[in-house]
Amino acid sequence: MRRIPAKMTGVAAALTALLVAAAFSTAARAEVIDRIVATVNGHVILQSDWDDALRYEALLNGRAPNEFTADERRAVLDRLIDQELLGEQMKSAAFQHCTGDEAAARLAEARKQYPEAATDEGWHRVLSRLQLAEKDLLARVQTQVDVMRLVDAHLRPAVQIDSTTIEAYYRDKFVPRLKQSGSGEVSLADVSGKIRELLTEEKVNELLVSWLQTLRSESKVSMPVANAFAGEGVQSQ
Repeated sequence: MRRIPAKMTGVAAALTALLVAAAFSTAARAEVIDRIVATVNGHVILQSDWDDALRYEALLNGRAPNEFTADERRAVLDRLIDQELLGEQMKSAAFQHCTGDEAAARLAEARKQYPEAATDEGWHRVLSRLQLAEKDLLARVQTQVDVMRLVDAHLRPAVQIDSTTIEAYYRDKFVPRLKQSGSGEVSLADVSGKIRELLTEEKVNELLVSWLQTLRSESKVSMPVANAFAGEGVQSQ
């Protein structure tokens, strides 16, 4: 077998060292770009998951991702954690899951916020600017709708709003607001259904907060670097 000259061996060793260093540098950069920001019962939430959620909420609210404050970014992460906790409950719950057509209809409503998205080409420009893929958006919408339906199925049956509560809301809140706005008089009979639904939603939200607190207390949730990076904006091209 032909021997490799000592000089060549040294060059090869140096080249190997450079390749190893380059690989280490690449790995280090990857770690900076995508890191674990939270774990929920062993399930990992990455920085990229957080950024994707921010882009999604930016799209729905007609904002740029880098406009979110540190508190708003942290709230998005909290919602990701809550979604993970509720997703675990979803496995044993019975409700009608969101279909692809329903998700597409909801996404079409969000699309209306962007005048340039009147055409498919313009819509794809909006998604490209936010670094979003339409199929991923549809999947996210389906998950969000499923979570909402899970909450309704679990909590709404426990909410009972009686006529006395509706009358009190009408008298103490609804009528004063009407007078303040200068609007004409509206009878209780005309708005009792809307008031009942409003009070039901408020009660469901209260119960959801309590349910999530219970789920968190019974789960293992950690956010190792979330606080340190809460102020970082999502970069979109």
